[in-house]
Amino acid sequence: MSRVAHGKKLGGWYTLAISLLRGPMLLLTTRDWQGAEHLQAQLLPDGSQVGIVVCPNHISWFDPLECAHFLYDNGRPPWYLGKEAVFEIPLIGRIVRGAGQIPVARETDHAHDAADAAVAAIHRGECVVVYPEATISRDPQLWPMTGKTGAAQIALATKAPLVPLGMWGAQEVIPPYRKTFHILPRRKMSVHAGPPIELSDLYDRPVDAETLRLATDRIMSAITALVQDIRGEQAPAQRFDGRAARVEPGEESA
Repeated sequence: MSRVAHGKKLGGWYTLAISLLRGPMLLLTTRDWQGAEHLQAQLLPDGSQVGIVVCPNHISWFDPLECAHFLYDNGRPPWYLGKEAVFEIPLIGRIVRGAGQIPVARETDHAHDAADAAVAAIHRGECVVVYPEATISRDPQLWPMTGKTGAAQIALATKAPLVPLGMWGAQEVIPPYRKTFHILPRRKMSVHAGPPIELSDLYDRPVDAETLRLATDRIMSAITALVQDIRGEQAPAQRFDGRAARVEPGEESA
């Protein structure tokens, strides 16, 4: 078993994933990490942390590794919602399933099971990562797109702190929707966490399309502000609508 902050124990498959990935990440990347203090929610009487939702932008198939590195090293081992196909890949699928990650069966009658599993994990005090864009950005300059409402739904159901993450640099290792891999020279991975997004004014509202859209807009605005800070640039006034972008088969991201 492996231990992290506040005595949380991790199982063997999770420990295997850490042992395979953390060393290469330390060796082959440099890090610009900021805002880790926002991951530390209040403690329960038993000393465990309250569960949180973390929402990053998505720019590369490599960025889940950097996100996991940031969260794990700052005492918040992540539990991801990922597309079901990842869980069917030989060995990789066995590791992620054994590590307790959460498969999403998109566009099926079982799609809601992932949200239920995420809510249960948060109630256990876990850190659940939800990519609100649901796929790698299709914006021509990789700015955050419009978001889907799953992250908002989970946050409103649990009333858990929702922490935005802005990430940049992973696209230099694996460009968006490409299979090429460029690890040398060492690339800088920027991950900036922001303060939890204020959603408490929405808790007593019906969880309808309008409420979910309000919450999702706040999530995407907070993520975009962090990415702007990292890049030192201003995002477009109009957010790219990912729903209007055509995604080729096999290109969807976890």
